[in-house]
Amino acid sequence: MLAYTKQGLRDVAKPRPEAGEALVRVRAAGICNTDIEIIRGYMSFEGTLGHEFVGVVEDCADASWIGARVAGEINLSCHQCELCQRGYERHCPTRRVLGILNKDGAFAEYVTLPIRNLHRVPDALSDRAACFIEPIAACFEILEQVVITPHERIAVLGDGKLGTLAALILSSHGTPPVLVGKHPAKLARAQHMGIRSALPRELAPKSYDIVVEATGSPSGMELATSLVRPRGTIVLKSTYHGELKVQAAPWVIDELTIVGSRCGPFAPALTKLGIGQLLPDGLIDAVFPLHEAARAMEHAAAPGVLKVLLQMP
Repeated sequence: MLAYTKQGLRDVAKPRPEAGEALVRVRAAGICNTDIEIIRGYMSFEGTLGHEFVGVVEDCADASWIGARVAGEINLSCHQCELCQRGYERHCPTRRVLGILNKDGAFAEYVTLPIRNLHRVPDALSDRAACFIEPIAACFEILEQVVITPHERIAVLGDGKLGTLAALILSSHGTPPVLVGKHPAKLARAQHMGIRSALPRELAPKSYDIVVEATGSPSGMELATSLVRPRGTIVLKSTYHGELKVQAAPWVIDELTIVGSRCGPFAPALTKLGIGQLLPDGLIDAVFPLHEAARAMEHAAAPGVLKVLLQMP
């Protein structure tokens, strides 16, 4: 079968599901900034990329899953260690992560995942919209980690895919943020989706209670630190290859809270998408067939581009 790896498109063996796993025929997959950073060296991953996907179960010990259209949570945990027993499966020390850490991903014709990781996709949800389930879940993690009240001022840094999704989720929660970016075309698209936007120079320093850093760039943390008020909170969503060099003194002097934020709950993402409260199709810039995955990755990494999808054979 065809699969896209860090070394490019490859013909690899079709995976065989292990005990407790399902074999899923991938229908479509989304390119994430993390995939782009893996190409640059992030996590030193060498296998098949891709963790945002929708597919159909073709083989599974539990026959009730066969034929189901599914999306999948990306962390494969042991479910036996102390952290797993405490409910922190996403932080299992021996976990594998789909397309990121020791587990081949979904930029392929087939992928395997534990049955417990699968979620059925509502019939009304298109394949293209279903590719957003995983990143939308990651945005819902912000609401799991930080208590947000209606009066708080929130800024989301980064006018790309993740930042725009985070702004949409926060708006649906009843706390509309300002989306901060450097690309007028992206900001205009966000405004068309009902998101208030601004350029960095238009914002007053130390004027936001919560700042979500989703720029995908090390420079985003410096901007976040300058915008958050004393005793405010920075939620760090960015992943990138390379070092983050910051002056930590303002964090201490202003008594800031820094929250790392990664994967999130699928249930609210499926609910919002399933009832039509989130319409992410406007974030899709292009769709490429799997055999053009290299060109798709180049396009996804270009300035100003939002979501790029891969369509499987």
